[in-house]
Amino acid sequence: MNILPNVKTGFSVCPHDCPSTCALEVEVLDERTIGRVRGARDNSYTLGVICEKVARYAERIHHPDRLLYPLKRTGPKGSGQFTRVSWDEALAETADAMLRAEAEHGPTSVWPYYYAGTMGYVMRDGINRLRHAKGYSNLGDTFCVALSWSGYLAGTGSVSGVDPREMQKSDLIVIWGGNPVNTQVNVMTHAMMARKNRGAKIACVDIYDTGTMKQADVKLLIRPGTDGALAAAVMHVLFRDGLADWDYLETYTDAPREFAEHLKSRTPEWAARICDIPAAEIEAFARLIGETKRTYFRIGYGFTRSRNGAANMHAVTSIPAVTGAWKHEGGGALHSNSGMYGMNKTMIEGLDARKPGIRVLDQSRIGPVLLSDPYDLQGGPPVKVLLVQNTNPASVAPDQTKVKQGLAREDLFTCVHEQFMTETAKYADIVLPATMFLEHDDIYQGGGHSHLMLGRKLVEAPGECRNNHEVICALAKQVGAIHPGFAMSPCELIDWTLVNSKKPGLATLEAENWVDVMPEFARAHFLKGFGHPDDKYHFRADWRKVRFRSTEKPVGPVDALPVFPDHCETIEEATAAYPFRLATSPARTFLNSSFTETPSSRKREGRPTVFVHPDDLQALGLDDGQKVIVGSARGVVTLHAKAHAGQRRGVLIAESIWPNDAFEDGQGINTLTGCDQPAPNGGGCFHDNRVWIRAAGRSAR
Repeated sequence: MNILPNVKTGFSVCPHDCPSTCALEVEVLDERTIGRVRGARDNSYTLGVICEKVARYAERIHHPDRLLYPLKRTGPKGSGQFTRVSWDEALAETADAMLRAEAEHGPTSVWPYYYAGTMGYVMRDGINRLRHAKGYSNLGDTFCVALSWSGYLAGTGSVSGVDPREMQKSDLIVIWGGNPVNTQVNVMTHAMMARKNRGAKIACVDIYDTGTMKQADVKLLIRPGTDGALAAAVMHVLFRDGLADWDYLETYTDAPREFAEHLKSRTPEWAARICDIPAAEIEAFARLIGETKRTYFRIGYGFTRSRNGAANMHAVTSIPAVTGAWKHEGGGALHSNSGMYGMNKTMIEGLDARKPGIRVLDQSRIGPVLLSDPYDLQGGPPVKVLLVQNTNPASVAPDQTKVKQGLAREDLFTCVHEQFMTETAKYADIVLPATMFLEHDDIYQGGGHSHLMLGRKLVEAPGECRNNHEVICALAKQVGAIHPGFAMSPCELIDWTLVNSKKPGLATLEAENWVDVMPEFARAHFLKGFGHPDDKYHFRADWRKVRFRSTEKPVGPVDALPVFPDHCETIEEATAAYPFRLATSPARTFLNSSFTETPSSRKREGRPTVFVHPDDLQALGLDDGQKVIVGSARGVVTLHAKAHAGQRRGVLIAESIWPNDAFEDGQGINTLTGCDQPAPNGGGCFHDNRVWIRAAGRSAR
């Protein structure tokens, strides 16, 4: 009988693009092998609970298809034909391309491109140190939060909110526009504790019957892009029925009487026509909110991924300001605490080397950027070198056809640093093998809670994998980029960042695993003032002054955004030619394009499908399970229909993001999504698409 040695337990942090940022306990079987992964029981937010995909992380980190060695392209771009080369050759070829582009077209012809494949400060954000030291083109990071944060900032003036652990003290928890059963499982942990321990009700507002909605006591199923109308009608009822807290309004908000007057025509009947929901449901929901002082709004991201997403977020965030829920323990709202930490990332990002006047290229418009759209180039040179870390734009970026056309340019040199041979990596000239989170040190913050957390290196990386920091420092040396951060180790960068942010240093994190930096109750509840200079919550939104970090000036149809919370009609509404509205909502066991390679996730998700209301299937002459094509003005995708009564008629849901090659024609779901810039600061409108649907085999329009 084989006897296993004693299994050690290491502490780390989930690095993936999720606000839960779970504290982890990891079985370490030997220097290269992990076993089971569990949530850390001693962390007061994680409470021992993690999602199923991370619990099975051993099948990802030890996957046989991991990239292990540097590769050089030998076939056409996109073909996936490569040969193994040395690190020296791969880095030299990449650096030569960068230097050549800089010499011939200027430094802004190089575009370091990244996102949130890891959320660690060092491994995610270190690419900016190279960018700033050399004066390469800036990146507008618009995929995820540009719309939601803009809307939240318009009202509160700060990206922060109530301690999520206070949900345990709530009597009503409103989960609006998110599906934490799929995307933030710890929200459900704390909400269910409130239900069990104090009889709290859970309400859910969404566009389809999600796993979260199935567990809710109150369910409001609305049409995509109509959240602002629902919120306005709820507040109409609150003012009409004497459920508004006027003492709070007069003290803490900017224009309550003007706002109340504005809402007089925003009746439940008005909203019912827009949202396709009975007016009686709106009335009952509003009364429940108004009569429950400890109402906690846990506000998601999904409903903001629409052209009117910022306006919708502002409207929803305004409800607890009308009721004065912010005054009460277990009341108020949280979208993200990311603005709470106040971290000084100068050394990690090279902020002291940042040069003024460098153009900002919108990551959501990578297709038009690479195709040299004059609007996007802003009078500057074409992008000649693309350096990619932590993201997979050939799958996740909108308007996929243009993205792939841009990546296929023969005069574009692309280097991709990746863990697997992604769709984007197949277009690269050089592919570099990357470590996973248990193979390097990093520091993380919880967007959905209040902990700074140390992610330790627990095992050695396979093959010749190198971490992001190593690659950026090696390239910096070869292209002549100078900054003290390039000479520091990840742990030295972590300690510098903590100390210069007036936080406990690395030694404390090493001893305690995490530190809780949640502000006192009065600050978290904005009882000492909201984030605007006048300390008020702003019902009156000044959209031209709402600044998100990705833009230097407003973009999109800013003047179409409502001054006061309201329905905003800037969405891609259905038409006769495109009679359906499509949302590409997150699947339970995928996370963007991560985990799509793991067998258990692929098995659970099945195949690319689109949820269609049974009455729409019948009207179209389609059957459950039938192969269909879905088309927008931007392209056509083939998948299978699934009868699903949990959505309004005329609404389609495609849970994603499946790899492009999972679709029989190789066109991924983001072939259908658009990359036009929504107001006021851009963003990915992944859930705002007008489309048609028909049986596969019929000619496309």
